[in-house]
Amino acid sequence: MGKIFTPFLLTIFLTSLGLFPVLSVSAQEIPVVIKAINKQDQPISDATITTMDRMDALQKISQVADSTGSATFKLQKGHQYSVTITSINYITIEKGINLSGERTQFIITLERIEKMLGAVVVTSQRPLMRQEDDKTIVDPEVLANTSTSGYEVIEKTPGLFVDQDGNIYISSMSPARVYINGREMKMSTADIATMLKSLPPQAIDRIEILRTPSAKYDASGGGGLVNIILKKGVKIGMTGSITAGLQQGTYGNKLLGFTLNNNNGTSSSYLNLNYSNRNSFEEYITHRQVGLDSILNQDAVTHYGSGNWYAGFGVNRQFGSKWELGYDGRYSLNDFNNRTNNESVLNRVNSGNILSRNRSRIVNEGSGFLMNNGFVTKYKIDTLGSEWTNDISHTYARYDADQDFTINSYIPAYPPTVGDGNNLNKRTVFTAQSDLKLKFKKNYTLETGLKSSFLDFNSVSNYFRETSTARIKDMARTNTYDYKENINAAYLQLSKGIKDIIIKAGTRLENTNMKGRQTVPEDTSFTIHRTDLFPYIYLSKKVMTIAGYELRAYLVYRRTILRPVYEQLNPFPRFVDQYLSEVGSPSLRPQFTQNYEANISVNERPILAVGVNNTKDIFTSVVYQADSSSLQAYRTYDNLGKNKEWYIRGLGAIPPGGKYFFVLGGQYNHNMYDGFYENKPLTFTKGTWTFFTFHSLKMGKYTQATLQGFIRLKGQQQFYELTSFGALNASLNRQFIKRKLLVTLSVNDMFLTNRNDFKISQGSVKANGSIKTDSRRYGINLRYNFGIRKREEKQDMFDISAPN
Repeated sequence: MGKIFTPFLLTIFLTSLGLFPVLSVSAQEIPVVIKAINKQDQPISDATITTMDRMDALQKISQVADSTGSATFKLQKGHQYSVTITSINYITIEKGINLSGERTQFIITLERIEKMLGAVVVTSQRPLMRQEDDKTIVDPEVLANTSTSGYEVIEKTPGLFVDQDGNIYISSMSPARVYINGREMKMSTADIATMLKSLPPQAIDRIEILRTPSAKYDASGGGGLVNIILKKGVKIGMTGSITAGLQQGTYGNKLLGFTLNNNNGTSSSYLNLNYSNRNSFEEYITHRQVGLDSILNQDAVTHYGSGNWYAGFGVNRQFGSKWELGYDGRYSLNDFNNRTNNESVLNRVNSGNILSRNRSRIVNEGSGFLMNNGFVTKYKIDTLGSEWTNDISHTYARYDADQDFTINSYIPAYPPTVGDGNNLNKRTVFTAQSDLKLKFKKNYTLETGLKSSFLDFNSVSNYFRETSTARIKDMARTNTYDYKENINAAYLQLSKGIKDIIIKAGTRLENTNMKGRQTVPEDTSFTIHRTDLFPYIYLSKKVMTIAGYELRAYLVYRRTILRPVYEQLNPFPRFVDQYLSEVGSPSLRPQFTQNYEANISVNERPILAVGVNNTKDIFTSVVYQADSSSLQAYRTYDNLGKNKEWYIRGLGAIPPGGKYFFVLGGQYNHNMYDGFYENKPLTFTKGTWTFFTFHSLKMGKYTQATLQGFIRLKGQQQFYELTSFGALNASLNRQFIKRKLLVTLSVNDMFLTNRNDFKISQGSVKANGSIKTDSRRYGINLRYNFGIRKREEKQDMFDISAPN
């Protein structure tokens, strides 16, 4: 496992702690008055007014307005702030203010709710997407209304793309990392997809998209970061909802969920319970050239069936004005039953004669259990935003699967091959992180922290083949191995505001320790120790103001790493089918990427981004022809060269609030690859267009229609060339029973276009095929909102702030 803190990390941490008492914390502050009124120019007393520094999303101050509707704040001159005002009987409003001039008083008008509807809290619609510092924030509420899981919410988020394997892409052709509540999910892509499919869609508060994360975040991955923030109890009193849904494609899905939120002023809590029954299929057709005169045709159809149980619980409590303690836990259980039928036919190219024909049937049944517990403490050092945060989390995952398989050979005729097996793997992850943020005079902010993560993974697989006389062990598929990983990190970054310019620079030091050992069927092992430095630079500047809209430019740079995992390093062959096996490469090197991006936003709404990703030592999945037989191929990972990718991304929108608003965007990726394949030079240039859109139309007080979709034109997936594909989704929402009941009718992939053909022609490997899934679905979702409100609302009982 390695040591928890290496000596140099401990030295940095103690040195940082030693600086705390001698650093003075001050800033150039001015008194600012914010007043809340209604349309009759009457003051709104007891309104809760919250300010958030746009330079520092964690710096928030909340006050309750006096009898004149006013509250006075000490804010930093030259900064920009988001102001959120909430009050009973009024729609919550969020506005931006700029303190670069002499103005120190702002009057904001709130709109009264036409009719108070018992326990229902009605708020103004936040923008679907907005830019905050170096991240894009997505409000997923309208997406959640038409979804049955958190996975579907991600699929429908404009600008995000999810492939058939569950990888999430932002700007680069490299997949993004997935965080939940700021914690990295150290799991495989398939496990993360399963977890998101069990996550209730209404449990997501916001989605943070970081194309180039700061030094505060782990350096792993060059495709950016998607951070899913879950809801907590933030409304006054007790509120909740009951959700039920049905979806029907070729197979049907079901959903039943319950949420409960409570806030009494000093503590908040939430509870999420969810059950879903999911069924789908995938058809994978491939045609692979074998030798010079034969084609291997395979048609594999898999039916996926699963039942998912999910429970989430969290509590957050304040102790005085300084300390805050939080806990959140998530538990999910997944029972699955997957059945695959794969027909393989080997034909002569010229004559069409069948050389061989067989059919395999594979049944995988089992369960997966995931448990995650996290504790967070926060100490507010001063009112300017200086704070000390500690986060400890533990994750345990267990996967247990039984498999039965039968292979029937018809040409030539052989007795059936029958077998069975079991795979049990366990994953334990422990993470400890400490972050310190200090505010100094002249608009300086210092951020530093330490993090250590430990991963312990072990897998035991036992497979057997049955013959006419005995049941023998299948050593081609039986294996046992252990893998341990320890990553220690320290970061330091400093930011400064100079009038309308924000500069942030920092670096992250990561020490990586990996150790893997296979004991069955033969002893293979590897050990990796390395230490790397990852710099980060961020620059933001106000360009101009046009018709009251602020135009702001951003420039970001970051160095990242993508480390191979155990399955990619283990050299022992793993059976896939009678024509294909998988094998790892213990000499596989990590790949490094230099990320550059410049983007522009208008009133916090991103409109244009241009970026470059330079990657070296690319490792990717490749297929090589086996030396032993032309029928055999093996899939492995290899460092193949370098790639320069540049992209341009545009986004336009009509802001929400009126009857109609839309988001329309497009992105072009251009890849220039230079490397080797099968020891021969390989170069190619490939461009890919992706367009995405979201539309919302209010059809009266209680009805709303939405349309969302994407299209990708001739994409690239590693060395695979894809044909054009996309999806168009539509929904109709209607409120009933005094707006407490929301009924949503939806159709996903209405034209059945989210399927594609692919081909690969690299070296001796030449293949093509197609992938089809159960993507067109018609659905109905019901959500009933309830709540219990207190008669008297005291000061500080609201804790409604602008999203981070």
